[in-house]
Amino acid sequence: MNRCGWATNERLIRYHDEEWGVPVHDDRHFFEKIILDGAQAGLSWDIILRKRDAYRIAFDGFDPVKVARYDRRKQGQLMRNAGIVRNRLKIASAVRNARAFLAVQEEFGSFDRYIWPFVDGSPKVNTWRSMKRIPARTAVSDAMSKDLKARGFSFVGSTICYAFMQAAGLVNDHLITCYRHAELAGRT
Repeated sequence: MNRCGWATNERLIRYHDEEWGVPVHDDRHFFEKIILDGAQAGLSWDIILRKRDAYRIAFDGFDPVKVARYDRRKQGQLMRNAGIVRNRLKIASAVRNARAFLAVQEEFGSFDRYIWPFVDGSPKVNTWRSMKRIPARTAVSDAMSKDLKARGFSFVGSTICYAFMQAAGLVNDHLITCYRHAELAGRT
């Protein structure tokens, strides 16, 4: 079975086969991806996947309403939690992003209704033959980053936004030689 070359261990293979590139329409799942993609900045995705269960506990199941209420004391507790990435800026960003996320939900009715129009409502299906050809950012991720920042989000640079788009299925960047490419090509 052919897979994308980055799926190199059991954890990454499971993530590749079950989650990466699957179109997301659940707001809590979107919020989880925003927190984890921001936490991943400068680190490997494998590290974040290893810590994901601890993140789910530490961040109240990725409930943006609860995370938006985190005060300095709670953020201090998170800084002492060895199960997550203990970076003060990333933790503060998660709280700020929860507040911005709730504002987007209020304005659009859901984060799903806000985010999908960036790709005209359906996943962009790419036809990459080599991982070297996959971009780190695109004009769409640039626009998404700019808009998210204007709405108060942080740790949402264009490269992070493109990784988010890949993870949430807004783009299908599985190589065409990967069995998941065809499976996901028709999903919305």
